[in-house]
Amino acid sequence: MAKHIGVIAPALPSHFSALQALACELIERGHRVTFLHQPEASRWLSDSRIGFQPLGESSHPPGSLDETLRLAANPGGPLGLKRLIQDMSRTTEMLCREAPKAIETLQIDALLCDQMEAAGGLVGEAMGLPYISVACALPINREPGLPLPVMPMSYQDDPRRQRIYAGSERVYDDLMNPLRRVVARHAAAFGLSPREGLHECLSPYAQISQTVSGFDFPRRALPKDFYHVGPLRAAPTEEPDLAIPIAQDRPLVFASLGTLQGHRFGVFRRIARACRRIEVQLLLAHCGGLNSNQEQVLEREGATWVRDFVPQRAALARANAVVSHGGLNTVMDALLAHTPILVLPLAFDQPGVAARVVHAGVGLKASARFSNQRALSDKLETLLTYSRFAHPLERLSDEVKAAGGVPRAATIVEKVIDGDPAISPHASAHESLA
Repeated sequence: MAKHIGVIAPALPSHFSALQALACELIERGHRVTFLHQPEASRWLSDSRIGFQPLGESSHPPGSLDETLRLAANPGGPLGLKRLIQDMSRTTEMLCREAPKAIETLQIDALLCDQMEAAGGLVGEAMGLPYISVACALPINREPGLPLPVMPMSYQDDPRRQRIYAGSERVYDDLMNPLRRVVARHAAAFGLSPREGLHECLSPYAQISQTVSGFDFPRRALPKDFYHVGPLRAAPTEEPDLAIPIAQDRPLVFASLGTLQGHRFGVFRRIARACRRIEVQLLLAHCGGLNSNQEQVLEREGATWVRDFVPQRAALARANAVVSHGGLNTVMDALLAHTPILVLPLAFDQPGVAARVVHAGVGLKASARFSNQRALSDKLETLLTYSRFAHPLERLSDEVKAAGGVPRAATIVEKVIDGDPAISPHASAHESLA
């Protein structure tokens, strides 16, 4: 039976992109899908079949989203980070306050809730709706003995390291106090059990992750209703062409820092110089973050081609290595393409992604701030020269291909919203959805 599904997610382009791909699949299956957020977030929905319900028009006026994105791209220190967390808290406050009435008016039957926005789970539970949590970034599910996904720590199973993980978790929770207070207040107002963190607002019906289990640190306590489905992407209608004359006798490096970090001219400059030092071709995509003068400087410094946008999957399929900020979309695409990765983490869960890239044996990491051109060129040369990355890349590529992607995620959603008894809260659904 066709249902009306609401989507509640952070106003971030990569999160909207993943959830839009899932929304389109659900629409193809006969359902109706509506995103709920501040008006400016509608810019990232490119399919006219998807509905959008604006919220927070008084608390989140025009320009406020751009300001939050600028802050997210470059917090600039502890004060900037504090402001960003306060912005996140205000958005969660607004969604908890305004989403219930909109959901009732729109007659929404179920919710897709991004793990990184607590309002989705709180509202879904309060309204008695079936809701599904989606991890568009690294899963935030907590386990003793594992570092949080925002932390840069490597994985080691020993008492000393576990104490470090626990201590970093306390530091993180202290930083997130503004959001924790908002979550606790609305949980109480909705008549829910006490809770404070994002990880306490996840669905008891089903949780979907864009990762695969082989990429994560060893997990022992994921809920039975947790599904690794791999990247949530729309299937390409045709194979895009890079339209650049790549020389066959020299390796190609592809570099991208994503949509929010494409303004990092200094980092791009060191990447260009590193590639010139080892005489490789460099295709650099800045996602509109640089101007024409900066593009010309990068070409003089060692970049072979500088573009605003390129078809990423085509670039990764042709590249011999990729330099990335550690965005999960880029990393998953690199795994599919068997392309080794040099991660320069900048924000959010990117330090955690970098640690998992190294742990999985599919690449290396370096400091975006402190690594000079020599350090970057040495690591790139390692990626281009040594074969030890090939087998882990092949293994994880096969795992991503078999994970099911958007079609499997949509089937899981349909099982939940149709009230399949195999996936009632806290029940095991793996057999029914295999």
